Amino acid sequence: MNISVTFRTGEGENWQKAYAEEKIARLKKYLDVPAEVHMILSTEKFRNVVEINLTANGWNVNAKEEAKDMHLAVDSCIVKIEKQLKKQKEKNRQHKPKSIRHPGVKSLEGSEEDDAASKVVETRKIILKPMSLEEAVLELESGKARFLIYRDTASEKVSLVHRLDDGKFAHIETNS
Repeated sequence: MNISVTFRTGEGENWQKAYAEEKIARLKKYLDVPAEVHMILSTEKFRNVVEINLTANGWNVNAKEEAKDMHLAVDSCIVKIEKQLKKQKEKNRQHKPKSIRHPGVKSLEGSEEDDAASKVVETRKIILKPMSLEEAVLELESGKARFLIYRDTASEKVSLVHRLDDGKFAHIETNS
């Protein structure tokens, strides 16, 4: 994390810079990638103003706080930044599908459906090609597929041709 501390009015003391860097180090747990933090500390009469600009992973997080004590201003500003980072992380986590977030966890709703679905190994959606029975058999003979689903051109019904173990073909036609 690249941290730069700027003192706007007057020369800052070492303890202020050390304290600010120590508090900013707490933010590392919310960031996955390296971040750049620019912290501006200023003192005007009895007011201590802290402004933090954090840039990381395309995010720009800003916070500004004013207090009587520099420690209090830095702490309040860090709390604001933490809230914003938590909110941003939660947004990113909610956009991911559940399967990515919790790969081993099954949902409780629809557990009966999950049992039936666990027996289904693969699901495919196909576009039915219009062809005759002879064309379907020729296509099966030319390829390695064991079956072919098509729309019969003569009857406009969905049909299935599959290869039997003895090398012959079986034809199944639906009622719809």
